[in-house]
Amino acid sequence: MYQNNSWCSWIVALFFISFVSGHKGVGTNAKPAWGFYGHKRINRLAVFTLPPEMMLFYKKYIDYLTVNAVNPDKRRYAVAGEAPRHFIDLDAYADTSGATLPRNWREATERYGADTLALHGIVPWHIQVAKFQLTEAFKARDAKRILKLSADLGHYIADANVPLHTTRNYNGQLTGQQGIHGFWESRLPELFSADYDFFTGVAEYVSSPQKRAWRAVFMAHAALDSVLQMEGELTRQMGESRKFSFEERNGVTVKVYSEEFSRKYHERLRGQIERQMRASVRMVGDFWYTCWVDAGQPDLTKLMTGDVTEADKKEEAEEQQSWLKRLFRVRSEDE
Repeated sequence: MYQNNSWCSWIVALFFISFVSGHKGVGTNAKPAWGFYGHKRINRLAVFTLPPEMMLFYKKYIDYLTVNAVNPDKRRYAVAGEAPRHFIDLDAYADTSGATLPRNWREATERYGADTLALHGIVPWHIQVAKFQLTEAFKARDAKRILKLSADLGHYIADANVPLHTTRNYNGQLTGQQGIHGFWESRLPELFSADYDFFTGVAEYVSSPQKRAWRAVFMAHAALDSVLQMEGELTRQMGESRKFSFEERNGVTVKVYSEEFSRKYHERLRGQIERQMRASVRMVGDFWYTCWVDAGQPDLTKLMTGDVTEADKKEEAEEQQSWLKRLFRVRSEDE
């Protein structure tokens, strides 16, 4: 899953360059994860689920949390060990009961080995790691690290709620539906999420982050059949000629799923994408809140010392450039 090759590396590099430099994209509609739009929206909306004691701090840095929501995607092809953190192929396991697929990382590695687990994705386990890291950042009163880890944790949680992040058939490549990944989590939210109801209530304490992470991926996986079946049925009814159209993006003509096909598919899903985005928003807020509570509910107003400094911006830019440099050194699997 998400395997690298020379062609793929260059395409991802172009996306990375475009995003870092502030442009909206290049001439392709293939996007990773919820798409930059979805991840940014989820992190931003999660801020408004927080209690007043957290809201002031998170609201002050809401733009940082929004922009940096996509950092894990930008690291995926450049940083070793990053890619498996975004998914889990539940259908790679004959039995996903707790006894056969341990929810505890140590027990899971003893049963399968770390390499096998990484091959099939580790998102529910990594959410627990990221939760621990954010809790420690709160305990240390480290504002910079709190923001960085909050943005990252929000990304992994959102990925866990995407049905196509729970299967080996992650882009429909096994069923002749290539491209459905970006269609479901990028094209459709961009077209229709303006009408979604994102009021999810106030954040609540998560008594068992482990169970919550696993419940998210299992609920997402339960929606997978509909994702694939509905698209296949609609394709057969409308035909390829009505399925796709062409649009101008940044002066480039690109092939996209037509608005007619998108609308009909979205209607057939009966609110599925809205439900998964809402679940993501609520879960992100709940986890941020839980980390803060577990850290002793530190006074975050004392950490609001100012805006992001020029030194901080320079450090972030250098870090992203290092990802890009490593990306260009990705070896082809044919070598």
